[in-house]
Amino acid sequence: MKHLLTFRLIEAVARAGSMRKAAEDMNITPSALVRRINRFEAEFGAELFERLPGGVRLNPAGELVLHHYRATASDLSRVQGQVADLSGERRGHVSIACSQAMLPYFLPQQIASYRQEHPGVTFTVNIRDRAQAEQELASYSSDLALVFEPIYLVDFQVIHAIPQHVYAILRADHPLAVQKEVRLRECLDWPHVAPAAKYGVRHLLDFAARLTSRRVSPLIETESFELIRHYVLHENVIGFQIPIGLSAPADGSLVFRPISERDVPAGSLILGQMRGRALPVASARFAMRVAAALKDYRPDF
Repeated sequence: MKHLLTFRLIEAVARAGSMRKAAEDMNITPSALVRRINRFEAEFGAELFERLPGGVRLNPAGELVLHHYRATASDLSRVQGQVADLSGERRGHVSIACSQAMLPYFLPQQIASYRQEHPGVTFTVNIRDRAQAEQELASYSSDLALVFEPIYLVDFQVIHAIPQHVYAILRADHPLAVQKEVRLRECLDWPHVAPAAKYGVRHLLDFAARLTSRRVSPLIETESFELIRHYVLHENVIGFQIPIGLSAPADGSLVFRPISERDVPAGSLILGQMRGRALPVASARFAMRVAAALKDYRPDF
């Protein structure tokens, strides 16, 4: 695919914001990279980058060219997958933008299961918040997104969706742990740790709290759901997560209780792709597997 090298160099410069840094990333001399891009711009009839005091950035023409390259690369990957299928060998690469909740349990199980049948398929898993995940689809940086409570859904084609309630994470000796479900006001009356505002769980909590003139006022606000789950053990506070990101510990140290739907309605966990895009074979078939697993999903606690 030598003819695609120039496009990869353009993408590297756009990502790095600097010709010199992109040259280092691509293992090429800065002068060779500049010559190659200058030659492309001359043949194409337009400059692709705006030169800035501290580096470069794509101009509108460059953004169009990069979008064309990513779309072309996606189509080529799809054809390669189809050709591999003709020979009975499933190969390809699947890129996924996903919420943190998918990482500890659900997504590793799905990837491992798929690779047992198709060991030639590789994966890239990018942790993204709900806005970033949609941007990744639009820029062809990811084939699939698996996110809780996407924001815009303008270019988001839903493959499958399931409801997910917000759960309170409690130490086993917490006074609220004896209840089958908890009320939001009870959780907010206790010290709590919560995800940052850009995450879907926090969005639902904030919205529900405002309806009752309350506020989510965490003693720790974080982008890490791992920190939330583990910190609960240290200070006997309350954390929050959706069930697909939880698994009951064998020692019984933590318990999970749903927050009443009277207070916080369920959100949507959505598997999707860019609207109108024909996915590569490996990505399309992995999406089918994940959709089936979501349909059958039940918490293990």
